Amino acid sequence: MPDTSPRGLTRLAFGGDYNPEQWPESVWQEDVRLMREAGVTMVSVGIFSWALLEPAPGEYDFGWLDRIIGLLHDNGIRVDLGTPTVAPPAWFYRAHPEALPVTAEGMRHEFGSRGAICHSNADYRAAAKAITVKLAERYGDHPALALWHVHNEYGVPVSACYCDSCAAHFRRWLARTYGTVDAVNEAWGTAFWGQRYTSFEQINPPRATPTVGNPGQALDYKRFADATIRENFRAERDILHRLSPGVPVTTNFMTALSQCDSIDYWAWGREVDLVTNDHYLITDGRRTHVNLAMAADITRSVAGGSPWLLLEHSTSGINWQPRNPAKAPGQMARNSLAHVARGSEGAMFFQWRQSRRGAEKFHSAMLPHGGTDTRVWREVVELGASIDSLRTVRGTRTQADAAMLWDWQSWWAQNLAWRPSEDHDARERADSFYEALYDRHLTVDFAHPEADLSAYPLVVVPALYLMTEAAGNNVREYVENGGTLVVSYFSGIVDEHDAVHEGAYPGALRDVLGLTVEEFSPLLKDERVRLSGPDGSELSGDVWTEFVVPRGAETVWTYADGLTAGRPAVTRHRLGKGTAWYVSTRLDAQGLDALVGWAADDARLTPRADLPRDVEVVRRSGESGTYLFAINHTAGDTKVPLDTPGTELLTGERAAGRLPVPAGAVRVVRLDG
Repeated sequence: MPDTSPRGLTRLAFGGDYNPEQWPESVWQEDVRLMREAGVTMVSVGIFSWALLEPAPGEYDFGWLDRIIGLLHDNGIRVDLGTPTVAPPAWFYRAHPEALPVTAEGMRHEFGSRGAICHSNADYRAAAKAITVKLAERYGDHPALALWHVHNEYGVPVSACYCDSCAAHFRRWLARTYGTVDAVNEAWGTAFWGQRYTSFEQINPPRATPTVGNPGQALDYKRFADATIRENFRAERDILHRLSPGVPVTTNFMTALSQCDSIDYWAWGREVDLVTNDHYLITDGRRTHVNLAMAADITRSVAGGSPWLLLEHSTSGINWQPRNPAKAPGQMARNSLAHVARGSEGAMFFQWRQSRRGAEKFHSAMLPHGGTDTRVWREVVELGASIDSLRTVRGTRTQADAAMLWDWQSWWAQNLAWRPSEDHDARERADSFYEALYDRHLTVDFAHPEADLSAYPLVVVPALYLMTEAAGNNVREYVENGGTLVVSYFSGIVDEHDAVHEGAYPGALRDVLGLTVEEFSPLLKDERVRLSGPDGSELSGDVWTEFVVPRGAETVWTYADGLTAGRPAVTRHRLGKGTAWYVSTRLDAQGLDALVGWAADDARLTPRADLPRDVEVVRRSGESGTYLFAINHTAGDTKVPLDTPGTELLTGERAAGRLPVPAGAVRVVRLDG
């Protein structure tokens, strides 16, 4: 495979978004001096600078950008150069107000934020291409250039526009996708409520309607919006490939399920040369380090297992949540190295110098308002040295134990209106199953439902309401060949058009699970059910129950009360050489841990009983060796067993037997052999 790592970068990436246009040039020399002190190896430049680079239509000013890129190059700092197409200038919107997006209710957004773009608008597309050409022609072969950074965080804050330009574009997309209007009618089930179309010209976006609209139309519009944004990315990418050959092109993803739900990252991962990601801790009472690990695992999986790059995270607090606590001492390094453990080729931040003005002036940065006499700055310098000591990790791959099936399009479909219960949340199920695997110290890959699963002894399906026939056949083949499958309720229900699979629930999965579901029976708010096991023990569930009928599966746990009392709640089906588990209610954490434990036993995954809760052990392996990352998220010192001795890279000490990992610390051992 071609090398898609940042050009000329021989160490792990360490740095952040640098916005020199916010500061007088007298500050730039000081910035670069401090970057060198901190061990910065790369910065992202120019992401929001369109108004400065093109102050009037067709008039360009590159002088300031020439000077800052030259200064960075002279000091050995690589440049991730942005195309500034996320923030068109005020003059552009004055000339082309129709490029501002329109909501489903018909309100047009105004200029004054970021990402306010109708991606179908021809004038925006032409202007974005033009500024990209100018940048590529000027800097495409600049010796400082390591990476091209197209746009910024596609899909946030606006992912879909409902204007007339989008309506026309949607019709063209439907014609390409389906061929005929009759095929659209069939896919959307327009016979229901008399919605049949006789020409493409009659079809509009799913704008506001008196009651719930057509779910097939709504799902296709989400696909269309994602595909339209991707068209614009490809247009810029192809210009950069042509005018700046050999320099990788990326755009920063937001793969955490807590941060972006409008982008199909499986599709986007195939379009970029290097997968990069932004991640911010969501302080909603959850264990934030579990969300971090999950986001890193998703990003690595979108990259096909290849190394990727954390392009943004925070040194301490952020500023856009209701409450934004600071990170505890040592947490910045622990978070950064946890991303590296799970495949990132470095740790980048937003941003280098904390802004004095604008919407994000209270967002933490590498260089805080308080300057160098601050805890954050001292931790940044220390982290820079740690990152540098791990340079031989570059190019190695994280080793996974299990897989979780996830599909953004299924998530979109499940989130449409009028589902059996608003309390059933695909993200919550994914988070909960992931946490159960995490607490058993299993490293998780995410996989598309139609991907090859043969490498994984255990595959978990937390929420796949939408499953194609091909996906159903794929998981059946996986189990028949010896895999262990765990499936949660309301999965396998509809096909790619949101049409219920023919026959009994759970359509695409009923054969592999060896059962049918006669009826869903969601629970009322705060209602719970008890489950009884063969040994008299009990579990508890809420949100959902089902009338399950075994068709070859054995009943492991039974509903002890409620409408489904006496019916199977958890089943196990032996099929071919493998086993498929099914759970028809939302188990609490104790029950989910038990379920994952039984399935892990079937999969012959050895439990790590020697590791405390919230101590991660992750391995990366490649030509340069095998590296064990031990990350202690607890307030107490611990020791991690080593099956092979080695050298601890952050301290330089030899490690054997049991590796001491102080409270809140990280240790990285390059294992011998």
